[in-house]
Amino acid sequence: MNGRNTSLATADRTTHLKIVVVSLVASILVITVAIAARPMSVDTRLQASGPVIKANKLIAVTGRESTTIR
Repeated sequence: MNGRNTSLATADRTTHLKIVVVSLVASILVITVAIAARPMSVDTRLQASGPVIKANKLIAVTGRESTTIR
């Protein structure tokens, strides 16, 4: 290493290449973990159980929580 590459603007070609390689490896690692973390069964569906509750009448809810400063 000839000198310290303290700024990305003044870094040489090998430093830029190292940054690209590290970011590529990190992105591949994140994608691999994301694919491995998903559920294996695609056909799994959620099913609700219990009685059906229907609304009796419409209710309008309004409110004003803002403070007026004068």
